[in-house]
Amino acid sequence: MEHRIYGMSFARIYPLYVEKVERKGRTTEELDDVIEWLTGYTPAEVQAHIEAGTTLREFFDGARINPAASLITGVICGIRVEQIDDPLMQRIRYLDKLVDELARGKALQKVLRTPA
Repeated sequence: MEHRIYGMSFARIYPLYVEKVERKGRTTEELDDVIEWLTGYTPAEVQAHIEAGTTLREFFDGARINPAASLITGVICGIRVEQIDDPLMQRIRYLDKLVDELARGKALQKVLRTPA
């Protein structure tokens, strides 16, 4: 049985991410940086996915996941992201975790797992 989040449109999720980060004083550009770092998509490609109504499954199937994504650790929705077995769900939760870190005020360099 497939999780219903996989069929959810990225266009439905993205505004929620924008609202979350902006409410905490961060910018859409920073959010786009986070998405680009994780997925390899440029802001224009992200916009194309939004306009096309791409599902989360399609969005992540076409992504070029950053090799450093495995450095993302912690708990999201009560589950440790590094212990999620389903690769698609793990990628979705990676993005959720990065957005949470950005919204909590973590420095962008740390969110993007960039060495000091």
